[in-house]
Amino acid sequence: MTSGYVVVSAAGQTMPNATVAELMAAVLTTGAPFRFTASGFSMSPFIRDGDAITIAPAPARIHYGEVVAFVNPFNGKLTVHRVVHVSRGGYLMQGDNAPEQDGYVSRRDIIGRVIRLERHGKRVRLGLGLERTVIAFLARRGWLVPMIVSTWWIFRPILKKFNA
Repeated sequence: MTSGYVVVSAAGQTMPNATVAELMAAVLTTGAPFRFTASGFSMSPFIRDGDAITIAPAPARIHYGEVVAFVNPFNGKLTVHRVVHVSRGGYLMQGDNAPEQDGYVSRRDIIGRVIRLERHGKRVRLGLGLERTVIAFLARRGWLVPMIVSTWWIFRPILKKFNA
């Protein structure tokens, strides 16, 4: 254990998705954060394949735009996506780079909340601050990826500065 983190090393091996979800839930119940490496591109460009993600226990109230780890009730897989709508029935989830929503999940399906991202050893701040509400709004409507693609040359210097 280092600095309040539980460190799990699998010597370069990957663990089955269900095992990671169970391990994450067990660690988070102790109040300690859980850190693991992202795989996939559904949250790109804000979370990229290979980024280090730190998950903390989810607060009692989950907010619009937050990025959370949850067990998807439709396929049973551990997923890290953004809350794009909050209703009494649950939380509508969607990856920033995903064309379709995951559907609504209940509070009990949410394991934790992303509190830190690191890429190549450097902290990434963009996507988890106040801008998360704008990102959620654009993602839900399918406008986020087209907007980023068409304006990449404008935002690239800003993103580099934000993530430096």
